[in-house]
Amino acid sequence: MLGNLCGDFVRGVELDSLAEPVQRGIAQHRAIDAFVDSHPVTRRSCARLTPHRFAGVLVDVFYDHYLARHWSEFGDGRSLRAFVDAVHDLLAAHVEYLPPRLQQVLPVMRHEDWLASYAELDGIDRVLRRMAGRGRRRSVLAAAGAELRAHYSAFEEDFRELWPALQARAQAFVPSDTGR
Repeated sequence: MLGNLCGDFVRGVELDSLAEPVQRGIAQHRAIDAFVDSHPVTRRSCARLTPHRFAGVLVDVFYDHYLARHWSEFGDGRSLRAFVDAVHDLLAAHVEYLPPRLQQVLPVMRHEDWLASYAELDGIDRVLRRMAGRGRRRSVLAAAGAELRAHYSAFEEDFRELWPALQARAQAFVPSDTGR
């Protein structure tokens, strides 16, 4: 789980410098990302967006919204709050294993409750603004909440269609799937 959480924070990090279980989690994270990115449902979702190179990233954020919003249906049996608190505790307990960038943002992530904020549209707007602040195409990302709202039900249907296949892929993952 720790490695999966690190997956979005390892650009520029030498993976061999991370603990082996963290490397396995990052490999799983990447395999799942590749599966989702190449899935026909994801391509259908991306086609709804104004064409640009961030469509896949936006759809990923949108899907995270539906997962958080419907956590009681799709989650692990705990409340979203209990899950998020457990994630924060896990990260804090193993901070020495985290990539430097995740170590830096962890206090802000917890204080601003980033993970739970995905459940609300205003939270998605904040996520998109944070992402926009890290890139050159700021207006494209920052304004994407409007596209989520414009096609809200269709994106939700796509997520609901994709979720069972995504769960099956995650459960079937073995490290050799990554070619490592």
